[in-house]
Amino acid sequence: MFMETSSEDNLTEAQNELYGWIKDYMKNFKHSPSIRQMMQAMGLKSPAPIQSRLKHLQEKGYISWQEGKARTMQIVDEIVEGVPIMGSVAAGGLIETYSDVQENLDISEVLKKKNVFALTVNGDSMIDACIADGDMVLMEPINSSYSLRNGTIVSAMVPGLGTTLKYFAKRGEKIFLEAANPAYEPIELNLEEVVFQGKLLAVWRKV
Repeated sequence: MFMETSSEDNLTEAQNELYGWIKDYMKNFKHSPSIRQMMQAMGLKSPAPIQSRLKHLQEKGYISWQEGKARTMQIVDEIVEGVPIMGSVAAGGLIETYSDVQENLDISEVLKKKNVFALTVNGDSMIDACIADGDMVLMEPINSSYSLRNGTIVSAMVPGLGTTLKYFAKRGEKIFLEAANPAYEPIELNLEEVVFQGKLLAVWRKV
């Protein structure tokens, strides 16, 4: 049986239908759709076909996403045009973690890495690292906490408390999230208590 391919090179008709719908949705709403929304748009009652099409779209280089997390989706040919601003990160007390994309930060000439995200800094706990309240920090996702080196600036989520921007330090079996401001005490944690979301790539400041 001959399978019809679409105008998008090497995509099947079903894959292209979903890809076109996703692009239109993200253009209109400025954030990626949920699996349920994609199921409804494609007239499907199971998430499996959607997940299969998304996997093929990723393998063929059309989208970038963390499997099982539709809200992390990006259109690859649009990544260099803007980094998704995922919310705010505390640099003082701890606040709730980010949710949906709010807008895009255009840094096409600065950075072209995939899956980079931006956070707005709230507070002054990293001021001695030249990261001030209101700055935008560009973060690269962390695949494994075991690869982190002491002194790396990370965004870390402490369940029940929120997300914070701090220096990473590991001493023995303990993790310390340390401020760049002597007014703030280090946060001491066990490794299993913290989720590392990203490590610092750059600081964006509007002047």
